[in-house]
Amino acid sequence: MDARAEADAVALLADTHPGRVPPLAARALVAARRSGDAAAAAITQRAWGHALLQTGEMDDAIRHLRSAITHGRRAGLTTVTGEARGKLAYALVMRGRPRQALAEVEAALGALDGVAADRARAQRAVILTEIGRHDEALADFQAALPGLRAAGDEIAVSRLLTNRGVLHTHRYAFAAAVADLRAAEAISARLGRPLAVGIIVENLGVAEALRGDVPAALAHIDRAEAVIAANGGHVALAVYDRGVLLLAAGLATEARQAAERAATMMRREGHRLKVPEARLLLAQAAAAAGDWRAAADNARRATREFAAQHRVEWAALARLTLLQAGLRAGGARPARGADDLVATLTDAGWPAATVEAHLVAAALRPRVADTHLAAAARWAHRRVPAAIRARGWYAEALRRQHTEPAGAVAAIRAGLRILDEHSASLGAADLRVHSAAHRRELTALGVRLALRDGRPHRLLEWAERGRATRLVHRPARPPADPLLADLLAQLRGVAFELADAGAAETARLVPRQVALERRIRDHVRTHRAAGDTPLWTPVAVAPLAAALGDRVLVEFVESDGILHRLTLTGGRLTARPLGPLPPLADLVRRLPFALHRLARPGDARRAAAEALLSGAASRLDAALLSGLPDGPLVISPTGALHSVPWSILPSCAGRPIAVSPSATLWYAAGRGPAGAEVAVVAGPRLPGAREEARRVAAIHGVVPLLDAPVDQVLAVMGKVAVLHLAAHGRLSTGNPLFSDLLLADGPLLVHDLERLESTPHTVSLAACDSGRAAVYAGDELLGLSATLAARGTAQLVAPVLPIPDLATEPVMVGYHERLAAGAPPAVALAATQHALRDADPHVRAAAAGFNCFGHGFIAPFPGGP
Repeated sequence: MDARAEADAVALLADTHPGRVPPLAARALVAARRSGDAAAAAITQRAWGHALLQTGEMDDAIRHLRSAITHGRRAGLTTVTGEARGKLAYALVMRGRPRQALAEVEAALGALDGVAADRARAQRAVILTEIGRHDEALADFQAALPGLRAAGDEIAVSRLLTNRGVLHTHRYAFAAAVADLRAAEAISARLGRPLAVGIIVENLGVAEALRGDVPAALAHIDRAEAVIAANGGHVALAVYDRGVLLLAAGLATEARQAAERAATMMRREGHRLKVPEARLLLAQAAAAAGDWRAAADNARRATREFAAQHRVEWAALARLTLLQAGLRAGGARPARGADDLVATLTDAGWPAATVEAHLVAAALRPRVADTHLAAAARWAHRRVPAAIRARGWYAEALRRQHTEPAGAVAAIRAGLRILDEHSASLGAADLRVHSAAHRRELTALGVRLALRDGRPHRLLEWAERGRATRLVHRPARPPADPLLADLLAQLRGVAFELADAGAAETARLVPRQVALERRIRDHVRTHRAAGDTPLWTPVAVAPLAAALGDRVLVEFVESDGILHRLTLTGGRLTARPLGPLPPLADLVRRLPFALHRLARPGDARRAAAEALLSGAASRLDAALLSGLPDGPLVISPTGALHSVPWSILPSCAGRPIAVSPSATLWYAAGRGPAGAEVAVVAGPRLPGAREEARRVAAIHGVVPLLDAPVDQVLAVMGKVAVLHLAAHGRLSTGNPLFSDLLLADGPLLVHDLERLESTPHTVSLAACDSGRAAVYAGDELLGLSATLAARGTAQLVAPVLPIPDLATEPVMVGYHERLAAGAPPAVALAATQHALRDADPHVRAAAAGFNCFGHGFIAPFPGGP
């Protein structure tokens, strides 16, 4: 094969399998130099540079493309030289040099004609898209496409459709974007270009993410990462796109991690143009997580970097994030330039940024706030994703809050309805929970308006609308999923091995555990909700009061850092402010420390722990519950109060208490069990669990399951009305859906519970932290207790703290004796805790750690044994 034939073969391969090009191109270049064939050298260098562009190696691509231009000039190959310039232009813009990139592509256009000029024009459109000049880019795409189609250049047509699809996505023209990307995918698949297919699928994920279809977007990006990596491509852009999607879904912590990883990979892979975008994503994720300093620092750096790249629209977007962080942090409020910011982002055609810019300008410039809020409110009625329409309704509510409160309330309800309809399509529990972050400002405004109105029933309505809304309706059981079942079984096996592993085995197994958890998480998130989820309304005062009877409802509400208390007793609802929340949260954090010290036998600091516990409990009691009438309590906490072990507060000693995420949930849980079947389970490696299980089982006249594997326990849970389970428990704060209870063959995970049709009506868990849930925006909860409630458990007795393993037996035996005698769970637990008030300190500490969650006042055995 002569040098020219070798060069042509490399050029063909660059379009289909770029990862295989470098060694073949190196040999072809040697042949071209030996034969003195400048044309073959130019073609080879152009193909080599083109292949490196596709695999993300920008610096090497630039070097080879410059060489292609030099050899092409020497050989008089105008077309090869012009096409090398076009590809060089793309590499330069990726390296953050847009002016040089445009100069190169303009030089190429000046030297080319026909289909070669159309290819260069399409390349210029890509550069214009990257720097935010979208109208000019679209005009170039439209001008180039007919010529490329007429010439039968399917590869160029596929590239153009891909890039035009990206442009349509930027402009929120989603139907056009998906049509272009699907057409490009079909062409690339037919031509055998798998890397191109991976890049196209990645962009389909971006389009679906911005459109609001989170499960579809995640499925696309999962597939894209796998295809791109398998074909030698760099996945930095896919990681960045995943971060954008995670942020849109409310998963700020994961988005932040993805942004950091993407920025590192982009620097390593030479995508300098994209590094400021990753930094901006990092700023936006930090802001969503409430880390205003990190948000401001990263937004400030991104603003400077975009300005250096002459990307005016992106610099404006970064400045918007900087201003938002400043407003949230309560810092300086520089109003200068706010109107210019709005104009720039509006001209860029970015709807979400436009709405946010109007909201920021309204906050910074009160004199013209109404104008900006009216402009933002118009987006409530446009065909844009749900989150943008909801922000439009938020702007409308802000606009009306002082002059027309009823209209403001109607606008808030409209925004919430849009978000709730969108959330109902999500199948994964964590996506549903984190999507509540979008509701936060709407419900907070509703609470503010209710406080200003002064009518307690309005405050109760908005407090209820802003908490644990994802638990009100039980989601339909997801369809059978053999892949998920297999992954969960693999994860159980790894966890079982880890329990007895040495250092070397642990080092081998932990990465596999992490990888399996990620596969499970990502797989579940692609699920859509099964069945219809009806929209809900908060329970009204009259039926709630009737259901309470002689019980007292206490619901805590936070607004702008101040804690308020709603009390419903004897049909009368009252509200009162309690003061700043942070000092109370600090007292709550002292309780686990003091109880832990109290539970340690022989600890010389036990007296100090007693004093700390008594002092913190008394101060909390006075701050939270003073002035309440006697009688059983139903408590609906907020924020840090979800972790309070209520029985240690002096006024709660011996008092039946049920803790519910919301009054609406408590009211909805007021149904009796369908039967009276009981199961008792003990997990392994827990001192005292087997004896505890035997004694509890004897109370109910059943045989305990002492060495049962996960599948057997899950099967039992679907059949019985009452379950007691003593096992090691773990709350995974980083990912609560991997919280678990350790059984004979490994952990029973929250993901396992979600696969059940229903769970027992009344459950007791003698397992550390099993009653504690991770609390997110809107008092949304994730964890074992929250999932049991979502799957049908009406009453749960479980600890909110780590508890001494050997001390739970007297607590659980006393509780079940009273339960079997006909007492409701809250009554049985309170009586047991009161009876153990003079027991050994570690038993008292164990008893104090338990709360009764859910309804709490339904006796599973009303007639006794």
